Amino acid sequence: MDTEIELKFLVSDNEVPLIPALITQFAKRVNNKPAKHLENAYYDTPSRELRALDIGLRTRCMDGDCEQTIKLAGEVIGGLHQRPEYNLPLKTKKPDLLAFDPAIWPMGMRLESVAENLFPIFSTNFIRRTWLIETEAGSLIEVVLDKGEVSASGKSEVISELEIELVEGERSDLFLLAEQLVSQIGVRLGFYSKAARGYRLADDNPLLPNSEIGFVSLSSDMNQEQAFIKSINYAIELVQKHEQCYVNEPSLKTLKRIIDGVRLIKHAFWLFEEFVTKETTDFLRKELKWLLGELDWVESAIYLKTYTSKRHAYYKRIHSAPELSHVIDDLKRVQPTKTDLEDLFHCPRYNKLLLSLTRWLVEKSWRQQWDQNAIKAAQSSVRSMAKKTFESEWKKLRNMYPEKTDMTVAGYVQTRPCIEEMLLSGSCFGALFNEESRLDFRAPWMDILSGIYELETLHYLKQLCEGQEEQPFSDILTWLQQKSDFLISAMDQSRHATVNCEPYW
Repeated sequence: MDTEIELKFLVSDNEVPLIPALITQFAKRVNNKPAKHLENAYYDTPSRELRALDIGLRTRCMDGDCEQTIKLAGEVIGGLHQRPEYNLPLKTKKPDLLAFDPAIWPMGMRLESVAENLFPIFSTNFIRRTWLIETEAGSLIEVVLDKGEVSASGKSEVISELEIELVEGERSDLFLLAEQLVSQIGVRLGFYSKAARGYRLADDNPLLPNSEIGFVSLSSDMNQEQAFIKSINYAIELVQKHEQCYVNEPSLKTLKRIIDGVRLIKHAFWLFEEFVTKETTDFLRKELKWLLGELDWVESAIYLKTYTSKRHAYYKRIHSAPELSHVIDDLKRVQPTKTDLEDLFHCPRYNKLLLSLTRWLVEKSWRQQWDQNAIKAAQSSVRSMAKKTFESEWKKLRNMYPEKTDMTVAGYVQTRPCIEEMLLSGSCFGALFNEESRLDFRAPWMDILSGIYELETLHYLKQLCEGQEEQPFSDILTWLQQKSDFLISAMDQSRHATVNCEPYW
């Protein structure tokens, strides 16, 4: 058995010629291997039993020689892929599951039944260039460039990937090479394997953005450190998935999910600060703040787009007031373009941030500052900690919403960070509690938070109009104020109903 430890990058045709020179600069020695044409077929049953177990079965033929490969469930952290891998020679192109050591299979797997029902699901066909490099520290790293396509059901997608795999030595050398690559050429960290892309094509199951931030998959027997690792990894996956979703099909709501992922990382640093000290996260916090700054226009842009949608209640009023329509159009014109966002996702600073998060998580760098109190906290029950966190946040929020006090725009805006914290904590810990009760509790608070975002946008439009002397702008200001008042009234109803409801924890 081998365990793959590799980082994957997506690379454009313009960057390919730069790769050999960069590798040579980094390496002590380079062995440039001949290019190979690889034809691969991936197999599963009609009901996708292997996929359900996160097992990949591939046959590969080259120059008349064939082999079969099993990749068992592993983990992906950022761009780092780690999976157990088994390879056996084949006399024909058809795989033979029964030839593998029976000990490798998960408990309860119906091996004979699966073996009888295998058929090819999709294929990959590409040219592979390979460099085996030795670093100054003595590590061996294999660098491969794959150019070709993945095909299934009459459809295909381009493969243009650069993979760097640790063959022998220190994992830190793998990250050093990765940092050099993202610093010098416009590559993106790749999250999805060829197999994942092939299954999506075969099953007509395109990559779609999440409708909301979702919940980290935790169990009540976990300790705090296990929950922390799960939370950070979930958040990194959220960012990387929606980065790819945006590249596939640009959408403001897809960018909002990236923001959610970044905020979730920052929030997890705060939640688990008993054993994750600020000293170990200073650089990451700074870079996460930078990324949020690059995307701080998104939430307002979502509402501006919504207001001008024909399905929105404001549409007719806005378009009957050309002056306001022009203000909104001007704001939309200065928003970053799809090209601007793709440049962000390819820039060195963004990819170095993802690499740094990945390395920090893989190496458990927060342990560097541990004392006995930190160890005790890390090993204590996450469920107990979740209840204490929820109680504290709930008390704080209720104090900000006195029952018989009228709320103003400023009053609601002031509560925004508190609501966001409570909802983010719910995303981290909510899976530990009853799903129905959890969703019922969160729904009105999500509505109130959405109302606050809208209030902020209405207030921003009012500010833009207040400097204008023409009569139409005076009428628009009156209308905007009416909309704010109506929105506050609706939010007050949600607030009164929610503050006295039974918490789900």
